[in-house]
This record gives sequence, C-alpha cells and structure tokens, in this order.
Amino acid sequence: MAAWLAYLKSRLLLPEQPEPDGVSAEDMATALAQRLRRLEAIRHVAEQLLNRPQLGRDIFPRGQPEPIAEIKRPEWSATLYDLLSAYATQRQKQARAFVRMPKRTVWSLAEAREALERLIGRSVDWSPLDQYLVEYLVEPSLRASVLASSFAATLELVREGRLEVHQHAAFAPLYLRSRRQGGNNQGSVSVKADNG
Repeated sequence: MAAWLAYLKSRLLLPEQPEPDGVSAEDMATALAQRLRRLEAIRHVAEQLLNRPQLGRDIFPRGQPEPIAEIKRPEWSATLYDLLSAYATQRQKQARAFVRMPKRTVWSLAEAREALERLIGRSVDWSPLDQYLVEYLVEPSLRASVLASSFAATLELVREGRLEVHQHAAFAPLYLRSRRQGGNNQGSVSVKADNG
C-alpha cells in the first residue's frame, strides 16, 4: 500500500506524459479516493452493527420453547351410548325443573245448571240459549267452557222434564222454555231440518 501511494504521488508531481495503458494519474487518484470512501462507509456500518443490542448480552430470549405434546394413541374412547348419555345429562341441567301450566277457569256443570234454572224459571216463551248466557260470555277465555257446560246442563234438564228445547235446523240457535205443567213428565226436544 505504501509503494502504491508513493507511485501515485510521484505520478501526480511529474508533468503529464502519455501512458501506454491510457489511465491518467488523476483518474487513479479519484478511483483511490472512491475506494477509501467505500471502505469508510463499510467500517461505519460495521460499527453500527456491533453497537446494536446483542442477544445474550443486552436482550434475552424468553426461555426454552415448550414442545408440542404429540399423542400417539387416543386417551379417550367412547361409544355412541356414552355420547348420547353425556348430551342428555347436559340437556337436563339446562332444562327447567318445574313446569307450571296456568290454571284454566272452567264453568262446572253444577254452575251451569244453577244459572239455567234461575234464568229459565223467569220466562214462559221460547228464548235462545245465547240470550240466557249473555252475561256469562263477557270473557272470551270462558266462552267455550260456558257454552259446553250450558249445553250439557240443558240436556240434563230436558231429561228430567223441567225444560223444552227447540231447534229449527242444523247449526241453528237453540230455543229454550220452561216445561208446562200439563204435559207428561219427560222433556221434549224437537229439531226441524229443512230439505230445501
């Protein structure tokens, strides 16, 4: 390197002469300066790399990595019955223990009979069954119960001979009246069906 620098210095000091290789002394000096700048940049980057935090000195790893457990053979074996019974057990834990149905109010046959005896005892002429029950049919949830119980009580009163029932056609309204005292002891039920 010292010989190279001495040669370069001498060429720069001597007057310019044509060289057989065609490279001038200034070109050689510029190339050398470029190489020295590159060398300086590499040294600077190397110094930066050395000053970075180093593993084991400035920073440390979190420890030995845990290996993934490899199961060579299954640890659990279950049949279809075991699976279904486990499912049923879980469902029973979530199911409600007590189911309470709301109490339904129904009109008993005795209540219907008592109401009909009270209401029909007042009238002598034919009156529709709905007219007697109009005050009991206010609540919609009781409507079916009131009609069914009243119809059964009506048939009981007809059988006992205390009431007469009349209906003009199928699905027509039922007409009721109190039994007249002059007839026989059996009640009467009459239904007329129109063929036209």
